[in-house]
Amino acid sequence: MKSLKNKVIKAATNREEGLDGILVTIGLCIIALLLCVVMRDSLTEFIKTIVSEMTVAAKNILSTPGAFVFTPMYF
Repeated sequence: MKSLKNKVIKAATNREEGLDGILVTIGLCIIALLLCVVMRDSLTEFIKTIVSEMTVAAKNILSTPGAFVFTPMYF
């Protein structure tokens, strides 16, 4: 009787890892695509904001006097 019970439990808990991995990957890809479609405008604005802020920061660094003063190195 224990043998039959163990076989049933083993068969019920047996998973095929390859199929599970493929399903998870497909599910994550679908979620990512949906996020890209739904959030397209927000992502565009977010990227534009980052680029403009980085441009301002770069201009400030380049316009700072003495930012690129190189001292000679003696070996």
